[in-house]
Amino acid sequence: MIQKDVSALYGDLSGILLSRDVIANRVAELGKTITHDFSGHELVCICILKGAATFFVDLIRNIDLPLHVDYMAISSYERGTQSTGRVRFVKDLDHDVGGRDVLLIEDIIDSGLTLSFLRDHFATLQSRSLSICTLLDKPARRKIQLTPDYVGFTIDDHFVVGYGLDYAETYRNLPDIGVLRPDIYRN
Repeated sequence: MIQKDVSALYGDLSGILLSRDVIANRVAELGKTITHDFSGHELVCICILKGAATFFVDLIRNIDLPLHVDYMAISSYERGTQSTGRVRFVKDLDHDVGGRDVLLIEDIIDSGLTLSFLRDHFATLQSRSLSICTLLDKPARRKIQLTPDYVGFTIDDHFVVGYGLDYAETYRNLPDIGVLRPDIYRN
């Protein structure tokens, strides 16, 4: 594949769904809400890699509480656009979360399979509480009933990239979230 500069990547989009300014404002709002809801608690924020990394960094900078961070990598995709339905750990936590308030931070929830798997996994870890925060919620693709506690944006069934979201490990560095043209991911 011939490498493109970032501005050329925008040509692969059918349009911008969420601009960087809209995203920044909503992330700040989520940070204030989470700060309020967990006031007086020490929170463990867990980033679900790789897609949530950009959102995670911006969000924790907007949470005005003492907090700890950890990272997990989970996979249910095999370089495609559809979940395989099989969830596997790529990287587990580095620290014990038993008895602690945990906030899982995800980039997008569509089928719900990954977050349902993680919710069940965290039940075995005996955290004091478990909340889920997602930047994007795509309920039209839901296969398992799952309602996140914090949602940045609810979106229609589009294939989106940017702000950490990728297709074949590309587009993560776009500061906006856009809809990828179907001819890009169908080839």
